[in-house]
Amino acid sequence: MLVLRLQRTGRENTATYRIVLSEKTAPAKSGELEILGHYLPAQKNPVFEVKQDRITYWVEKGAIPSDTLARLLKKAGMKDMERFAKRYTKQRSKKEPPPEAAAPAPTPAPAAEVAPQAEAPKEEAPAPEAPKEESPAM
Repeated sequence: MLVLRLQRTGRENTATYRIVLSEKTAPAKSGELEILGHYLPAQKNPVFEVKQDRITYWVEKGAIPSDTLARLLKKAGMKDMERFAKRYTKQRSKKEPPPEAAAPAPTPAPAAEVAPQAEAPKEEAPAPEAPKEESPAM
């Protein structure tokens, strides 16, 4: 299976990424089939350059972009990338209304106002169990 993913390059503490097409089982540092762009997040103005026509071509052929790359591509203006971006588990949708504040629980009535019970609850005898049917031994 083919995947579109970010391949980290650059020196320590200065991350730069290549956008590559590779086989899913290939190592992340090598084995790319095609370089499709680059991403430089460590600059003052982050640079994100991709060959959108090639990415569209490979997605149509069945390549699946990684979650992070799909988010970056969606932000860059590519359509249909939201189907590849997984939703974070703890994030609420912006479309959902905020949860309403729970109504305060009613306070229990003071003991003086509660009417005393007339009788103690009666204990009921356990219901007789139906006889169990045994299957004939073969």
